Amino acid sequence: MTRERSGEDSARPDRVVISDVAGLSGVSKMTVSRVLNGHPQVSPHTRARVLAAIDVLGYRPSSAARALATGRSRVLGAVSFNTDLHGPAAILSGIEQAAREAGYFLSAVTLQPASPWTAKAVIRHLEAQAVDGIILSSPHAWAADAARYLAGRTPLVVLDAEPGAVPSVAVDQHAGAVAALRHLLELGHRTVWHVAGPGDWLSARARERGWRDALAGAGRPVPPVAHGDWSARSGYQQGRRIAANKDVTAIFAANDQMALGVLRALRESGADVPGDVSLVGFDDVPEAECFWPPLTTVRQDFAEVGRRSLELLLQQVEGSQRAGQHIVVEPDLIVRDSSGPAPGR
Repeated sequence: MTRERSGEDSARPDRVVISDVAGLSGVSKMTVSRVLNGHPQVSPHTRARVLAAIDVLGYRPSSAARALATGRSRVLGAVSFNTDLHGPAAILSGIEQAAREAGYFLSAVTLQPASPWTAKAVIRHLEAQAVDGIILSSPHAWAADAARYLAGRTPLVVLDAEPGAVPSVAVDQHAGAVAALRHLLELGHRTVWHVAGPGDWLSARARERGWRDALAGAGRPVPPVAHGDWSARSGYQQGRRIAANKDVTAIFAANDQMALGVLRALRESGADVPGDVSLVGFDDVPEAECFWPPLTTVRQDFAEVGRRSLELLLQQVEGSQRAGQHIVVEPDLIVRDSSGPAPGR
C-alpha cells in the first residue's frame, strides 16, 4: 500500500496515516476526521466502514500533530468540585455528553481539596495540555479569583457565577427557592423552616436568600436557619433539632440528600409527612421520586447547563463570543407527596 507522507508522520515512515484509512474505506480524509472526532453528521453505514478500516490498519491518530496542523487540540478542560454530590457530577456528565456530540474530548479534573491554590494549579495543568478552552464550575465564593486568573489567557466559561466579565451559565437558585416557599405558603403553612447548605457555596447562599425573601415578602416570621453540609447525615442532625419543635409544619431543605436526613428525623420523632410536617428539597436527584413519601423538590436541568456552557465555550474558541454573556437556566418545582396542606387546613 502506498502511503502519503505529511508533516505529522515524516519522522515515522512506517506509520499508518489518515489517507490509508480513507483509501481502504472509500471515503474522503475529511469524513475519516469527522468519524474520529465523533461528528454526528456521518451516516451509521459510513461510520462503520471507517471504523472497520481503522481496526484493520491499526490506525492511531496523533492528537499532537492534529493540534499543530489545525491550531486546535479538540480537547476541552473542565474543573469541578466535589463530584460525590449529585449536582456537580450531573453537570460534569452533561458537559461531557455535549462535548462528545460536538466532536470534542473532555479532560475533567475534580479539585481535592477545593481551594484557590489547587484551582490555579489545575488550570495551569490544563493549559499545559493545550486545551482549546476550560469550563470552570465555581460553587465556592472564592472561585471568582480563579476565574479572574484564567480570564484572557484561555477561552473560559464559568458555572454558578454572578454576571460579570467572563461568560457564565447559572441556574436561578433564588427563583427555585422562592417557588418552593410559595408552594408551601399557598398550602396554608404559617412559616417554613430551612436546612441550608454550606455558607461558602454560592448556590446555598442564593437558596437561603430566596427562602428569606419569600417569607419576608409574604409578611411571615423567619425562623432561625439550620446549616448542613449537603449530606444526609447533616440533614438528619439538623432535622432532629427542628423536629423537637412541635410548632413546625413545613421544612425546606437546600438539597435532596439533606431532605432525606430530615425525613428520617421526622419519622423518628413520630411526625407524619406530610400530615404533620411538609418537606421540600432541591435538585430532584434520581432517587427523589422513590423516597417515602415521594419528595417534592426543585429540579435543575443539569443537561441543559452542560449544553449551554459548551455552546458559550465553543463560540469563544471560534472567535464569536461576546465578553460577559450570562445565561440563566430556570428550575422547575416538582410537586410530589411530601408536601401537603398545613395541619387543620
